[in-house]
Amino acid sequence: MPVRVRLVVASALMLFTELMLIRWLGANLLNLAYFSNIVLLGSFLGIGLGFLMAKPGRRSPWWFPASLAALVVLVVVAPDGIDRSGSDLIYFTAIQTSSGFPPVVTLGIVFAAVALVMTGPGLLTAQCFLELPRLDAYRWDLVGSLIGTVLFAVMSFLSAPPLVWSLVLAAATLALVRTPRWAVWPTTAVVVLVMLWGSLQGAIWSPYYKIDTIFRTVDAPDGSTYQGVSVLANGIPHQSIVPIAARVNAQSFYPIPYERRAGTALDDVLVIGAGNGSDVALALRNGAKHVDAVEIDPRIHDLGVAYHPDHPYQDPRVTSYITDGRAFLHNTDRKYDLVVFALPDSLTLVAGSNQLRLESYLFTQEAAENVRDVLKPGGTFSMYNFYREPWLVGRLANTASAAFGHAPCVDTYANQSAVITVGLAEADQKCPAPGSNATTVASVDGPGPVHDDRPFLYLRTPSVPATFLLTIGVILLLSLLAVRWVGGPLRRMTPYADLACLGAAFLLLETRAVTWSALLFGTTWVVNAIVFAGVLVVVLLAVEVTRRLPRRPSRPWAFALLAATLLLAWLVPVSWLLSLPLPVRVVAAVAIAFGPVFASNIVFATRFDDAPDPTSSFAANLLGAMVGGCLEYVALVVGYPALIGVAALLYLAAFLLGPRGSRAATAAPATAVTG
Repeated sequence: MPVRVRLVVASALMLFTELMLIRWLGANLLNLAYFSNIVLLGSFLGIGLGFLMAKPGRRSPWWFPASLAALVVLVVVAPDGIDRSGSDLIYFTAIQTSSGFPPVVTLGIVFAAVALVMTGPGLLTAQCFLELPRLDAYRWDLVGSLIGTVLFAVMSFLSAPPLVWSLVLAAATLALVRTPRWAVWPTTAVVVLVMLWGSLQGAIWSPYYKIDTIFRTVDAPDGSTYQGVSVLANGIPHQSIVPIAARVNAQSFYPIPYERRAGTALDDVLVIGAGNGSDVALALRNGAKHVDAVEIDPRIHDLGVAYHPDHPYQDPRVTSYITDGRAFLHNTDRKYDLVVFALPDSLTLVAGSNQLRLESYLFTQEAAENVRDVLKPGGTFSMYNFYREPWLVGRLANTASAAFGHAPCVDTYANQSAVITVGLAEADQKCPAPGSNATTVASVDGPGPVHDDRPFLYLRTPSVPATFLLTIGVILLLSLLAVRWVGGPLRRMTPYADLACLGAAFLLLETRAVTWSALLFGTTWVVNAIVFAGVLVVVLLAVEVTRRLPRRPSRPWAFALLAATLLLAWLVPVSWLLSLPLPVRVVAAVAIAFGPVFASNIVFATRFDDAPDPTSSFAANLLGAMVGGCLEYVALVVGYPALIGVAALLYLAAFLLGPRGSRAATAAPATAVTG
């Protein structure tokens, strides 16, 4: 296989394997639903170790399929659980705490196992770097990375099961790792067979979850029977599909949004988090003339279309939208008599972020103000869920109060559920008399509202929880030991300390781009895929520009350009961008978010081209990106916009630590190998 073709295939395999592990492990390990960047950090370490291992004539990494097979088998047979005992950070899992290893132990094992697996594709890629000119190798690495990212995104769009993923992975592995056959072929077959077994279980793979369905016959109170469907997301009970008549009873909170309305008109209703359609059916039952149903997961919506006994999505009064709820609020011109947030609690994180959940931007004060702006005169807004902790009910009540200017009605129940309803004006809501289970915001204690810059609804105070700190400590210790063992004395990478700083800074830039785009355009998988692919395209563009410049930019000028783009990203408020028409918003957001990416990689390409040791310098860059992934947790305290400032400090450190001379110093290609 020609070396450039081999490099493209190896880089595509590297990205594809990483994305597959993030997706598959997150669907099968409860902890990874809330710590998905552990797989990302393990991938950085593994790829960095692969680059440190590279040398001319080294054998193919036969252990890659063997370690991958061991990991998937371990996940299938080992117990898993998550500790919900604390009350300052809420996990939306099953009510009971599952059995399993302590979270830190599980996360440490997963981190180490992923790192071991990813050394294989890392070494395959690094061996090609030894055979090609630096920037030529880098550009083909980017091309392969882009192919791997797009290929997995297409499979997500098509809801391809893990068996299809494993067949693609097996084909690339067998093309690149040929010997020894006794190790490569059987272990690759084990991976395919495990994925085949999983695919035969009948799960549906949406872009966000592994969805399992359990069908059962249920006896109704009137003596009839009906078919109920329980929907599990990543193995956790998530929704149930039953007739709306069975859901509404004297102890149910579902009718409350309609009882708390002072107005009589119900011409237009908006349901965000429409799920399988039960809340849409409830709106129709209460006389809604038109319902806009917004659901982010297309497969869950499809289950409602296929199995809901009331057939709400087939009703001509209903219009369905498969999109993010906050994005819909930004873009709709319609006004509503009632807006309902119907149990929109996700069980997964947005790819590329350590604590941003699919619904995070729905529950900020700014989101509540968006709801206020789409209400008709006399309209009301209601949200309900099983909120787990009283302080969370208080926070949401405080959010409604801050956005609407008066106290909402708060109905609380013994099963940890609550309904919060607020009218456009205070006269538009009907709170019950004192003595019932409903209260006003004044008697519900809770922290203040969260905002778009720190959208961490389920974190009680601005802090990094002890579990996170302990996990970060374990990750850094394991990384230090692994780098010392594989790479020898750390002084081998000392000359590339600036590249490590730039790797960390670039990872923060990527996180900022992901969270920024999620707020501006929605937390959908489509937006994420476009952002990751877009970053790769911009990095590739920067490399091509650098290769074709008749004269490389001087180091001070390169950093000056980078500083200017960072300053622009810092100064432009997201509220201003949200006020722009969508086409203009797209252009402005792309320029502001990708400007630092382009500038930093112009600098990196020049610095990397001059590095005496290509594999050690690239490894230092990757390991720095892993440290940047740990620094991302700083956002829990200071918010996402402040990550620009942290990145700027890291770039300053890179400038001070880099080589002196006319050539430009650096920025990191972290996304070139991680997407």
